[in-house]
Amino acid sequence: MSETTPRLALVVSQFNPEVTHGLRDGALAYLAENGVSIAPDHIYSAPGAFEIPLIAKRLAQSGFDGVICLGCVIKGDTAHFEYISEAAAHGLMQAGLETGKPITFGILTTYTDEQAILRSRKDEHNKGREAAAACLEALRTLRTCPASA
Repeated sequence: MSETTPRLALVVSQFNPEVTHGLRDGALAYLAENGVSIAPDHIYSAPGAFEIPLIAKRLAQSGFDGVICLGCVIKGDTAHFEYISEAAAHGLMQAGLETGKPITFGILTTYTDEQAILRSRKDEHNKGREAAAACLEALRTLRTCPASA
């Protein structure tokens, strides 16, 4: 990893685009404010939250220093919400542990559309911003950790 500018990838779910585009914009704005940019060809699209962990793991294995993952799962009338949310969270955690790279969880899991909209607006509460911040902070911390034996 570069000592100055990390090489990051962004994975954005296509599902609920009115929300995920706001998350994407928030993440990119935060990174720009902190002197980090993501090339347009390093922004990857996933069909939904379920597919994000596989894509993120592949990107981490390919040489990116970190991967910011953004999506939105809104509860409906069936158990689908629980299955997708749990699988995405577990999959991203496993991908990070297996690759040793920060893979941040910016996937909203909300009960209503309104909750999702509130968390993807252009303000300081944007969860895309928080996922980008978590990735940069994890990279800083990992730089200070001893190398594995």
